[in-house]
Amino acid sequence: MKLITAIIKPFKSDDVRESLQELGINGMTVTEVKGFGRQKGHTELYRGAEYVIDFLPKAKVEIAVADEIVDQAIEAICKAANTGQIGDGKIFVTALEQSIRIRTGETGNDAL
Repeated sequence: MKLITAIIKPFKSDDVRESLQELGINGMTVTEVKGFGRQKGHTELYRGAEYVIDFLPKAKVEIAVADEIVDQAIEAICKAANTGQIGDGKIFVTALEQSIRIRTGETGNDAL
């Protein structure tokens, strides 16, 4: 099993959800986060004063998937989240040692 964490533009989260649902991935966690990478924020003017916005709003999508569909899930996220502009985001894949469904006690892929 793998844990896929994608940091994407917030307005693309619905597109990513729909794309993953087409693969049969129904469970995910989406969190509103702030951050920056190469984009490095931007400067805005407010009431005549200039100020820097370092941290930009992003959405963090986390899904646990079976090893067999990791590549398909990554491809679906990339296609759905891509705008072609700087700041489209990143995807991180980490090994997931164990998963447990609390209600039933199912473990491993059955818990996903």
